[in-house]
Amino acid sequence: MKGMLSGLLALTLGFALVPAGGSAQSLADFDYEYLSLRGLSLEWGYIWPTRVDPTYTVGTRIDLGYLGPGLRIVPGLTYWSSSMKQKEVRKLEERVGELIDPNSGYDPVAFGEIDWSDLVLSLDGHFVWSVPFDLLSFVGAGVSAHIMNGEGSAISGTFVEDLLDSFFAGVNFHAGLEYPVSDLFRVYGLGRYEILGDLRYMELRMGGQFMFGPSAPGEGR
Repeated sequence: MKGMLSGLLALTLGFALVPAGGSAQSLADFDYEYLSLRGLSLEWGYIWPTRVDPTYTVGTRIDLGYLGPGLRIVPGLTYWSSSMKQKEVRKLEERVGELIDPNSGYDPVAFGEIDWSDLVLSLDGHFVWSVPFDLLSFVGAGVSAHIMNGEGSAISGTFVEDLLDSFFAGVNFHAGLEYPVSDLFRVYGLGRYEILGDLRYMELRMGGQFMFGPSAPGEGR
């Protein structure tokens, strides 16, 4: 699976580096006059995290147009929820168990299943090119705020739940392809790698964007 993800990222990155002559030049020629609210999308994805089981994601993004030559600004909101991997739960149990006096008479620590969810607020920058077949390609990076929430019957009201209910800052790197179906609607797909503390994940994401603002020069079919 990781090999497939790496291949998909390499493919989208390869498209992004293909020169496109006049179309690419037109995208690189304009400035912040094209910065405005012009599109809203719905997106679905799937992640492979390091500490929780793979799961689906849902989200939305806002297209704010271009801040500078070829630089598109895209805020987003994403949500996912999954169960912590059993090896991660055992690590927590062992860490808490070390705090307990073995002669205290308490039973061994057992947390059972722990769910972990994440509400992600992101701000991404896309460097956009026009490529053959009426496609737009983009590569970029972004910053994110992760509002994490941990739940489980055995940890409810304990410091373990407080530990999992945390706020993290993160960064991401991504590459994707976009196709303008019409002036009012476009579809896209991307690969994304998110880093926040000791939790990291690869994500494949696809979405559809409704346009209510004009396309920039070089974006049309």
